[in-house]
Amino acid sequence: MYYTARALVLIGVTGILSGGAGAQGLVMQRNMSLAMAKTIAEATIAECKSKGFNTAAAVVDRAGQVMVILRDEQATAQLVEMARRKAYTARMFRTTTLEFQKRTMDPKYSAQRDIADILALGGGVPIQAGNDTIGGVGSSGSTQEMDEACAKAGVAKVESLLK
Repeated sequence: MYYTARALVLIGVTGILSGGAGAQGLVMQRNMSLAMAKTIAEATIAECKSKGFNTAAAVVDRAGQVMVILRDEQATAQLVEMARRKAYTARMFRTTTLEFQKRTMDPKYSAQRDIADILALGGGVPIQAGNDTIGGVGSSGSTQEMDEACAKAGVAKVESLLK
């Protein structure tokens, strides 16, 4: 009787513990379309161009993977790379890169700057659909503040689609 009761308890515990691990289903998430990413990048470059700057813009998806990189005819290769890294940083830390830069001046957080592909320069802005960060945009080629303003203008261009 003792062994039978013990076996039933073990079977019950095993069933309870494996119930959560075996749960299956769909994970639903909002993702940015290629058309939206292109619109954001184009609007970012257009905003900086209207201020007299030759810039590059990059848009990454929720995983930090590049969707679009555009550069003005006179923007250089390093601007493209900096825009990509700013977009990645904004996405991964879900904040502007100017805010990230300020926060990581504190020695408690400064090691975050050492993570691969992170860039603590202004010009990166997260792309949010409600409270969900679905990507990031980076601008490079003007001042840090202007790069951020251009990236924000890029996101503003699709604001109505992000609700």
